[in-house]
Amino acid sequence: MPLLILLFVGSGCAALIYEIVWFQLLQLIVGSSSISLGVVLGTFMGGMCLGSLYLSKFVGTKEHPLRVYAALEAAIGVCGVLILFGLPWAGGLYTAIAIQGMPGLFMRALFCAICLLPPTLLMGATLPAIARWVQATPNGVSWLGFFYGGNTAGAVLGCILAGFYLLSTHDVAYATFVAVAINFAVAGAGFFLSKATPHTAPVDEDVKAAATKIPPGSWPVYATIGLSGMAALGAEVVWTRLLSLTIGATTYTFSLILAAFLAGLGIGSSVGSFAARTVANPRAALGWCQFFIMCGLAWAAYALTGSLPYWPINPELSTGAAYTFQIDIVRCLYTVLPSAILWGASFPLALAAVAQKDQDPGKLVGSVYAANTVGAILGSLVVALVLVAWIGTQGTQRVLIVMAGIGALLTLVPVAKEGGKVVLEPRGLALGALVAIVAIALVSSVGKIPGLLVAYGRFMPVRMGNMNDIIYMGEGLQSTVAVSRLPNGVLNYHNAGKVQASSEPQDMRLQRMLGHLTTLLPANPRKVLVIGCGAGVTAGAVSIDPRVLDQTIAEIEPLVPKVVSTYFAKHNFDVVNNPKVHIKIDDARHYILTTDEKFDAITSDPLDPWVKGAATLYTREFWELAKKHLNPGGVITVFVQLYESNEAAVKSEIGTFFEAFPNAIVFGNTYNGAGYDVVLVGQLDPKPIDVDAIQARLSTPEYAPIAHSLSEIGFNSAYDLFATFAAQGEMLKPWLADAQINRDRNLRLQYLAGLGFNLYQQATIYENMIRYRKYPENLFVGSPQTLQFLRSAIGGY
Repeated sequence: MPLLILLFVGSGCAALIYEIVWFQLLQLIVGSSSISLGVVLGTFMGGMCLGSLYLSKFVGTKEHPLRVYAALEAAIGVCGVLILFGLPWAGGLYTAIAIQGMPGLFMRALFCAICLLPPTLLMGATLPAIARWVQATPNGVSWLGFFYGGNTAGAVLGCILAGFYLLSTHDVAYATFVAVAINFAVAGAGFFLSKATPHTAPVDEDVKAAATKIPPGSWPVYATIGLSGMAALGAEVVWTRLLSLTIGATTYTFSLILAAFLAGLGIGSSVGSFAARTVANPRAALGWCQFFIMCGLAWAAYALTGSLPYWPINPELSTGAAYTFQIDIVRCLYTVLPSAILWGASFPLALAAVAQKDQDPGKLVGSVYAANTVGAILGSLVVALVLVAWIGTQGTQRVLIVMAGIGALLTLVPVAKEGGKVVLEPRGLALGALVAIVAIALVSSVGKIPGLLVAYGRFMPVRMGNMNDIIYMGEGLQSTVAVSRLPNGVLNYHNAGKVQASSEPQDMRLQRMLGHLTTLLPANPRKVLVIGCGAGVTAGAVSIDPRVLDQTIAEIEPLVPKVVSTYFAKHNFDVVNNPKVHIKIDDARHYILTTDEKFDAITSDPLDPWVKGAATLYTREFWELAKKHLNPGGVITVFVQLYESNEAAVKSEIGTFFEAFPNAIVFGNTYNGAGYDVVLVGQLDPKPIDVDAIQARLSTPEYAPIAHSLSEIGFNSAYDLFATFAAQGEMLKPWLADAQINRDRNLRLQYLAGLGFNLYQQATIYENMIRYRKYPENLFVGSPQTLQFLRSAIGGY
């Protein structure tokens, strides 16, 4: 038995590596929106549920459990290889037939099912398969809790290994082959053990049909373990969302939260397995677990809104990412561990509560595991796609406490008599009244999310003395957004726990530079795509160009256009209500993959590259995809931030863009004379920029709105705008020599950026970049006076 626990450690490690790799690969195809990821998660867990249920129907009890387990592990490894090499081909097929709207959602679900069901069916069957190695008694099924705990411990290892090494240092192929090697090693050990240990079927085939029926009177246990799964995955969604504000929404944060959650499940499963051997009434013990889960959920709610945001921690003081991670894992464990331990203990206690002698252990484990997984699927989907956007995280956490309370009532109030009859007794009713009173008290204790946390995230303790007026806060499907007003009247748009856009001069300068360069450079920008709405300033700058007849904004969060149309209309030229502007609520990558439209210009202003999922909009493959959607003479522009980043991440962004556009141009936006951020410009058919022609256009009455917009940010002419030239193609080759290219197979940028999002090195990064700047002899055309002005303004040092 102890050797089998080690095998389950390996199995769990491989499974989590696969899960992270497959989610990363699938988001490149079906998108990074909550709906897309909900479909992926639902399919993944649904396959495991079906596998746990149907193993006993297709594999007889006379088969050696270790041999069956080993065969399943080997088959999972084969599936891992097939998915790695087959998914790009399948992704191309999906792209060719994908459509928008609800039919498109069905296509995503079907695609994910075809890809994920085979391996997840096998994964779900591993625990029921090995369950036949034990007897269906409380002492026997306690071993199953240890197996589950070992599997979860392996999952913690796989989560950390994938998130902090395999994918951050290598790529999805390397990570996949590591997982495959683990699968084959586990399979080999399983086959070896099956040869060394004979097996006697614990259930006679003649009575198998009767023995595999669910014991009468056990429905409260199944309902409770289902509610437990629902509350657990629902809570993980809420906790991830709120902890991401507190410690930053990086890929490392997601790995830490998942690892803390899984660690709690593993600890709890081991504790619950010991308890299942000794407690006289495992059903009541399961009920008390749900009671204390209510308390754990209330504790987490307090930690997330009333404690952690106020810890006196200044992220800028950290001298290295390792120290930040140490603090972050403490915050995750502080929040997650109490409830996660109790959820982990619930599974072996539920097994012990329904176990009967001569029952098929595979059927027993499969049915309990399936009930728990169905609840988990419902919890994650309902919370992520409905409850948070409907009633907010405060209301959602209250609902989760009520769920746990109902689970406690189901197993503490009714009493199971002989023959399976469930009855009510006075003692149970008294316990039920106690549970209800405590639940009401705990529900009322859940506090609101602080507005400053939504606005400034991990920097909230530093900002608490500022006179910020949070004039709006809303929780949407994908993210939580806020709008604040400073005493001087400056408006800030907040998303992902930071200022994403504002009416500050340096931000307005960048946003309008990005928008106006997008339409001034193409010969005829009739049709333009804007990636990311934000405060709408970039989109607004695009919209006022008289040559733009059709403009599409791809925005992942439905709440954003409504918010910015209310608060930023003055700054964004009321772009959301412009009749020539169409808003598509979708992940921008998925939108471009599935549309057959072409554009004269595309501009991209997505979330920070350290935000998990954002790096998919900066890969070499994405830029090549965008190029295919450009009309002849088309232009692509993208904003690259230098603040809250490090030089390696900036090099990755620029170096990757330059691979797709070797003659790309960099325009700099400085603040107080130092670097702040830059705009990259890529031309499908590189041509010199006729500065005089653009200036002549700006001097006409129909271009007066653009000329006025530029003057508001300090550019009184086209000459001033193009004097911000910072670099071009060949100039930056020495600086970019060690740039790590961001590709679909590695998403290197999100790992590099996640190590520097607490840094403010923008001045140094920009200075190192422009060290290679010289006047671009063939980039600009115009009169001798114009070229002399630009040569003087740009210099060459």
